[in-house]
Amino acid sequence: MRLPGQLAAAIEVLADIEARHRPVSEALRDWGLSHRFAGASDRAIIGNLVYDALRKRSSLSWQMGGETPWHLIVGVAILEWKNAPAALNGTFAGNQHAPAPVPDDVIKHLASHDAAAAPDHIRADVPEWLAPQLQAAFGADWVDEGAALAGRPPLDLRVNTLKADRDKVTRQLAHLGARPTAYSPVGLRIASVEGSRRHPNAQAEEAFQRGRFEIQDEGSQLAALMVGALPGEQVLDLCAGAGGKTLALAAQMENRGQLHAHDRDKSRLAPIFDRLKRAGVRNVQVRAPAPRALDELRGRMDRVLVDAPCTGTGIWRRRPDAKWRLTQEAIAKRTAEQEGLLSEAAAFVKPGGTLTYATCSLLRSENDDRIAAFLSEHPDFGLLPALEVWSNVLAGAAPPAAAMGGAFLLLTPRRAATDGFFVACVRRAA
Repeated sequence: MRLPGQLAAAIEVLADIEARHRPVSEALRDWGLSHRFAGASDRAIIGNLVYDALRKRSSLSWQMGGETPWHLIVGVAILEWKNAPAALNGTFAGNQHAPAPVPDDVIKHLASHDAAAAPDHIRADVPEWLAPQLQAAFGADWVDEGAALAGRPPLDLRVNTLKADRDKVTRQLAHLGARPTAYSPVGLRIASVEGSRRHPNAQAEEAFQRGRFEIQDEGSQLAALMVGALPGEQVLDLCAGAGGKTLALAAQMENRGQLHAHDRDKSRLAPIFDRLKRAGVRNVQVRAPAPRALDELRGRMDRVLVDAPCTGTGIWRRRPDAKWRLTQEAIAKRTAEQEGLLSEAAAFVKPGGTLTYATCSLLRSENDDRIAAFLSEHPDFGLLPALEVWSNVLAGAAPPAAAMGGAFLLLTPRRAATDGFFVACVRRAA
């Protein structure tokens, strides 16, 4: 496929997403299944176009003068991929698979609408109704923080120290451009790509097949490290999901002690078994949801991790469609779930043990406010300063200064070049 056909296909996919209100990954998968003539490279380019359009929907529509799938996808080609309108029209001419050409009124609109002059929420590429909450979280920096969330993410990997060390995996993946991450001592990063380029398929590498690394954002790695799990301890991952942080905790514990992986949703736990086997993890006990499944753990855990379900505002780079589906009702639902999970988790922490609360949200209502409410209802718990925790578990690695908000750790693409993560640690009185 040539660029005109790829643009037309991306417009078709984006129209499908909007009409059927479905996740972008699902729409792209179905398009690929029904258009088998498109090669892997074509599908990657179409995916890049769609994801870029969703990441920057507000600024693209403002500069293009419309928000139809045509405006957004052609806007990506012009504004993000730097194709001049006249050059695009030249490639469209006589091509039966091309989208509609760029008309004169759109070209004039582009010339008169500099992105720097757009309203704040458009420069930040966030829903206008959410702007006050981001401003509450970041103050005067909120526009820049939002704009950073609209960029492309890198591909981050976590070295599985149960099977290899970082130097060895770095050498094995040198051909992919993998380099050590800035903060995580077990992380590798393959830089983000531009335009039509795509990340390599790291899961096809022998090192992945042999369990020497997992795909995991550096921010997520740091959140797991902040738990401070030690060999021989009893640890509960209360919201384990597919097991990303469970695997990281098992490696920290060197396969010693007992790590309990639980999730309320049995289907979310399904991938964990194959991942544990590939990683060589032997100290994890998967506890599927069932009546009284966790009763015997009450008051016995040295560490409890609550990687809470949240709005996902911190991972908009990877799931940009979620940015535009978010509602106030969804925030209220999540905060209620988070309150319940924190209260549930407290019962498992033994005297002197710690509870780590993490979200991939950047909203105070899901982060600071939830911890404040928890501490007011559980006076036997006290807050551990984030810098103190970091210094204990990441000795020798200076933290990103802007991410240390006193008692909490708040990572963002702008502050730490990671996905957005919030981490708070509390300790039960001995």
